[in-house]
Order: sequence, then structure tokens, then C-alpha cells
Amino acid sequence: MIQSTAPLDSADSGQARRSDSPMPKKRRRRYAKSSILARGEPMVWLTGGSLVLCVGMIISLIALILYQGGTTFWPGKILSFKTVNGTVVQGEITRSSSVTYTPEIISGLDPKTKEKVEAEVAKGNKTGHRRLVRTGNFDLTNTHFEWIDNNSIQEEQEPEWLVLLERRSWGRFYGIPKALKRNDEVIAEGPEATWKAFQENHTEVYEGVERFIGVQKYDFGRIHKSLEKSRLRLKSIELEHGIESAEYREGQKKLQEETNATKSEEARLNEELALLKKKNSELTMTLVTAGGQEATVPLAEIVRGVASNQLNTSGRLGLYFERWWEFLFDDPREANSEGGIWPALVGTVIMTLLMSAAVVPFGILAALYLREYAKAGFVVSTIRIAINNLAGVPSIVFGVFGLGFFCYIVGSGIDEMFFQENLPNPTYGKGGVLWASATLALLTLPVVIVATEEAIAAVPGSMREGSYACGASKWQTIQRIVLPRALPGIMTGFILAMARGAGEVAPLMLVGVVKLAPELPIDSVAPFLHPERSFMHLGFHIYDVGFQSQNSEAAKPMVYTTTLLLISIIAGLNLVAIWVRGRLRRRFIKTEI
Repeated sequence: MIQSTAPLDSADSGQARRSDSPMPKKRRRRYAKSSILARGEPMVWLTGGSLVLCVGMIISLIALILYQGGTTFWPGKILSFKTVNGTVVQGEITRSSSVTYTPEIISGLDPKTKEKVEAEVAKGNKTGHRRLVRTGNFDLTNTHFEWIDNNSIQEEQEPEWLVLLERRSWGRFYGIPKALKRNDEVIAEGPEATWKAFQENHTEVYEGVERFIGVQKYDFGRIHKSLEKSRLRLKSIELEHGIESAEYREGQKKLQEETNATKSEEARLNEELALLKKKNSELTMTLVTAGGQEATVPLAEIVRGVASNQLNTSGRLGLYFERWWEFLFDDPREANSEGGIWPALVGTVIMTLLMSAAVVPFGILAALYLREYAKAGFVVSTIRIAINNLAGVPSIVFGVFGLGFFCYIVGSGIDEMFFQENLPNPTYGKGGVLWASATLALLTLPVVIVATEEAIAAVPGSMREGSYACGASKWQTIQRIVLPRALPGIMTGFILAMARGAGEVAPLMLVGVVKLAPELPIDSVAPFLHPERSFMHLGFHIYDVGFQSQNSEAAKPMVYTTTLLLISIIAGLNLVAIWVRGRLRRRFIKTEI
């Protein structure tokens, strides 16, 4: 009988190996390990863990900003602390912290508190707590805050008539009302009667002060602006026709008439200001501070008076939203550390919209040319490399470029051609919202170009070929086939560019943003939008309040609140863009189906 020598097939040989010669244990372990890696299970945990970490950091940041910014305007209790050494501290608790008693910290305590702390340390209690009290009354004490160690507190109270006054200058004031006077004549005395009289009279005084500010800011500004326009018109006639011309003499006559009318109007407004000032200064309130000192505060200096310890929940909610309204729609005061941020809010929105209107068309056109028309080669490759590198250039470099090119070259050229009568005072040859928007448009241009190119490249080639087969030209194909289907991706680039541009600060400090802008870049006077004006920006406002304020601790709540508002604005603009992108995506998906 002849035995077959034909080789076994792979299945039979594998079965034979499994049954006759089993795999060694060491080799089986290596195989098992490699199979786990092959399935990618460790990478699943690694990538998933990285995602959780990133999301956690973002949520933590947003939660911190929401909490700190959302609680800034909530009215807290006003407390009075009597310390073991006999002093009295009054104010609102802003934060608390634990402290570890070291010899250096103990040596800095007052004698009675030091003795108490040393006794606690001897028992093994080396950790204590302290609270930061916003004491206000800076014009009397030269301090805004004071740390109070719990071991130094002998008595803690919530006095019913301890009130808070939010002033136009010098910050907050804490005290107990004693008397209300009109021209040194007492019209109310005692905490309750004084506070009632204050509430009855403050609204009228507040309206008088607002009228006083309005006359100074708007009425005088209006007549002076009109007179300045007439003066510039006369100078323009001089440059065009000469000083000996009949046109110049006629313009000079009109200027003189307007000057006389302006002087008459100024005299009338000065009389009104004098009456308002006299009336507003009649009422004053005397209060007793924590140290027993009496202080007199004019009602004209008080923005708001709050008896926090008497407020119920509904009263606190009402005051909370009232403060938010003031924050959103009033002008800043006290070096931007108090009051509102309306000019910064308007400036941020206007600049972001102008930047978007500039960057999107140019970015789309540049991407279209690079993707659809330009032939691949050295020049196109160099341009793409340059665009990618521009995305990594520090933003301050764009600010220097914007200052040199837009302000000093383009702006100065515009002044020479169209605003000679204003020279040597520049109109466009200085920082303004227009040049700030153009600078940020250059900064965000690479983002739009790259995103648009990727969106155009993602359109299937079969659609282009079908369009060409139907007799459409290249531009018709781009216009009717490519661009509509690339719009969702283009909108993604627009969203990223808008979010980055709205939060930039460094370039703006060189090309138009200021600490306080007397005029908004948009108003109700033609041409309504004034692109040459300087403006305020929320990002710069955060920097200014957080790092340039007299007291960083007092400004910290405003930093968080302004940050919360800036994030909300960017999120709102992004949500609108995302909604448009979603509609475009649904529309063209249905079309293709």
C-alpha cells in the first residue's frame, strides 16, 4: 500500500498542529498580548480618557466663570465685627480661606489675637480661618478690604440699619444713617426716618444729576461739534478757493453767525448747569462709620442706596437684576472698576461684525482661486506654506503691521486726499474701529482660507463632471454646484475666525482700542457708523480692570462678569452662524436626495 506524500491543506495542517503539537505557553501569552493591542483596547482608554480630561477642563473653566460672574451682583449681608482688641470692622464678606499658623504669621498678629492663636497652636490646632471683608469708605480709611481672622472676632452682628451706598466716586460707603439735611437744615433724624427721607428724595436728585451729565456730554458736545464742522468747512473753502475769494468771505460770515449763536446757547446751558448744580447739592446725608466717625455724603454722589440686612428674597432678586441692567447699559465709572460696560459691549460687537464682513469674502475668493483656478506649482505651494505659517504668527505682530500700514500709510493717504482741512489732526491716520477690524481680518484670514479649501475639496468630483457634461462653464459649476455644497464647511471656518478675532486683545491696543471712549463708533447721527473713531473692547476692558486697577481685589468680580459677558457674546454670534450652517446643510442634503 502506497502512502500519500501530498501535503496537508492549511486547515488540516492547522488542525494537526492544534491536536498534535500544542503551542508553548510562553508563545500563547505573547499572542494574547498582541491580540489585545490589535483590538486597540488600550488606545480606546487613552483617547477616551484624553477626551474626558479636555471636556472636564473646559467645563471647569466655564463653571468657574459662571459662578463668579453670576454671583457678582448678588447683594450679601453687611456684617459688623468687634475684635478682641476693641476695633470694629464693617462690610460685606467677599471670600474666605484657611490659614496655617506659622511663626511669621503669628508674629504679625495683634497681641490679644496672638495670645489666642498661640493657645490654639499649643493644643495642636495649627489651621485657622479668615475672611476678607470689603470695608469700603476709601476716602476715610485709604483701604478697600481687610482680612479678619476668626480668632480675633469677639462679636459678630448684622445691624439692621447698616447700609451700603454705591457712589459715583470713591467707591462704596458703609455706615448707619444719622440725619438727612437740606442746606444744613435737618429734615430727618435717626436711622429709620433718615433712610425713609433718602428714598423719597434720591430719585429726584438722581434724575437731576443725570440731566447735569447729559447737558455736559450731549448738549455741549452737539453745539461744539456743529461749530467745529463750520470751522472745517471754512478751512476747506480756503484750501480750494483761497482766502481772497467770495466763497471764503461768505463762509466766514456764516461761521461768525454760528459762533454767536453757539455763545448764546452756551450761556443758556451754563445757566441751566448752575441751577442743576445748586439744586443737586442741597441734600446731604450724615452717616456713622464703623469707628464712630461721622461722614457727610451728598445725595448727588449716590448712585444707589441698599439696606441689605432688611431685604427679603424678592428684594434681593430685584436688586440683582437692577445691577445687571446697570452693568449692561450704563457707562463705566471709577476707572472702569464700577458702573457699566455699554461702550465696550457696542465696540466689541461692531468690530467683530466689521471684521467678519471683511475676512469672509476675501478668504473665500482666495481659497477659490487656489483650489479651482491656480495651477499646481512652486508659486502656489509657496503661497499655501505662507498661509499656514501666518496662522502661527503672534497676534502682536499683526498689530504692529496694522499700525504701520493701515494707520500710518493708508490712513494718512486718506487724510491727505479727503480730510486736508482736519490736518494736522488725523482722521483716519490713527487707530480706529475700521483699522482694528482690518487688522483682525488679516489675523483670521488663514483660518477662513484653509477651511474653505477643505470644504471645496470635499465636494465630490462627480458633481463637477455632471455639471460640465450638461454644458455648464467653470464659473457656473462653481457658483451653482461647488459653493452651495461647500457653504457648511465655509461657515465652520467663519465661526472659528469670528471666535478668535472677537477675543484678541494685543493687536487692538495698537490700532484703536482705548481705556475710555467718549463717543461710540455708532450713533443716531448720519452716517451712523463712524469707522474712524476709537472704541472700547471687552477683552481690553478685562485686561485694564484686572491689571491696571487701583485695587485688584475690588476689581476681581468685574473681571469675571465681563469675561462671562464676552463669552456669551461670542457664543451668541457662533450660535447664529451654526444655525445658518445647519439650515444650509439640511437644504443641500435634501437636494441631493
